[in-house]
Amino acid sequence: SMVHDKDDYIFAVTENSGHVAMVLIEQSGQVHVNELARNKLRALWPAAYESNMKKLIPVFAKQLNRGEIPINGVKTVKPSS
Repeated sequence: SMVHDKDDYIFAVTENSGHVAMVLIEQSGQVHVNELARNKLRALWPAAYESNMKKLIPVFAKQLNRGEIPINGVKTVKPSS
C-alpha cells in the first residue's frame, strides 16, 4: 500500500478492448488520468522519465497480457537546498 511502502504516489496501467489508460494517484487522493498522469510523472521524474518508461513499459505489457493490472509506487526525492 501507499502508506506501508511510504510512496508519494501510485500509478496503474490498465487495458480494455485495446485501449490503454494510466492513472496516477497522489497521497491527497487527487487522481490524474492518461495525459495528465503522464505529465505529472514527467514532472516528478524530470531526469529519469524517459529511461524509467523504457524499462517499465515492457514489464507493464507482459503483466497486462497475463490479465494483471500493473500498480507501482512512486517515491520522490526532495532537492537538497
